Amino acid sequence: MPPRAFDLGLALLVQLAVTMPFVVPRGPGLPPATWSAYALTTLAVLPLVWRRRAPLTVLVAVCLAQFCYELTLDGPGQPLPYAGLAAAYTVAALSPTRTRIAMMALAVLLIPVGVALNTGEVRELLFSLIVFFGACTLGTLTRTRQAYAAAAERRAAEQAVVRERARIAREMHDVLSHSVALMVVQAEAGPVAVRTAPDRAEAAFDAISETGRDAMVQLRRMLGVLREDATDPRGPQPTVTELPALLDRVSDSGLTVSCDTTGRVRPLPPDTEATVYRVVQEALTNVVKHAAADRVAVRLDYGREKLGITVTDDGRGPGVGGSAGSRSPGHGHGLIGIRERAAAHGGIARTGPGPGGRGFEVFVSLGVGK
Repeated sequence: MPPRAFDLGLALLVQLAVTMPFVVPRGPGLPPATWSAYALTTLAVLPLVWRRRAPLTVLVAVCLAQFCYELTLDGPGQPLPYAGLAAAYTVAALSPTRTRIAMMALAVLLIPVGVALNTGEVRELLFSLIVFFGACTLGTLTRTRQAYAAAAERRAAEQAVVRERARIAREMHDVLSHSVALMVVQAEAGPVAVRTAPDRAEAAFDAISETGRDAMVQLRRMLGVLREDATDPRGPQPTVTELPALLDRVSDSGLTVSCDTTGRVRPLPPDTEATVYRVVQEALTNVVKHAAADRVAVRLDYGREKLGITVTDDGRGPGVGGSAGSRSPGHGHGLIGIRERAAAHGGIARTGPGPGGRGFEVFVSLGVGK
């Protein structure tokens, strides 16, 4: 509900409450219910419509109207000073600390004056103080709750930004690391092939060009995330159907790549398909950059509730040689990214030596449901 509509509804509700003493049957010894008394009572309620804009001013206006009622008219009384309590609640909920303290200090001075103008009884004084500070307490609690909710929203927004930045960083790393690694391998092999096998050199340069174009397409796709007018910042994402093209590009670098699939192949959620692609991409990038391998095998195992991804090479194992050290468990942004992607889908990731202690193996299990 819009704040202005809520404040108008509150004023109408308070007006209904203060109207009751004027419409219910009255005993013969009670003060008469006159139109002038009702008009002044309404005048004390009307400022509540603007209570959010100027809380302290509204409180002062309400109190002045109520004091005028006590000083000039002998009309029906009210069980509670409804308008004054609503105004005091608003000051406690919306005003700065200094204003709230000043309001309470003035209330301690003015409430006894109002009681003296009415009955002058101690019972009324205690009741008035209790209901006034009760309204202030409710306003303070509302202020605290709103501040806590606002802080929680800020933290949630900040965490969302951190998660999105981490996601973009993983995507950028996967695309650039994979593409640059393939281009470097092809570029290094190109000069040798020019002298010994011109046909292979031409194929290598074609592979460099194709890899570069693919990298540019994926970079444009991810940079769209940063556009303010992007309607779907997460799409489109790579899918499992694009794996054959990825494997072909890796094969062009000189590796022998095989891919096997077991289980019932079925469509997966888009984010899961993207994760499968990125895991295989990063694992193959590590093979190209660090393994010095001849062969690499990719296997997808479709289970009822899990999807297993295994990438195994026959090159250097973890921790062998200078560059291979980056393939040791717990090191390298790529392996960290693989673990983060697996964890995001309720899965696990393991890396280590391949079968028989030879080579290197990356295994990821993702939850995909039935």
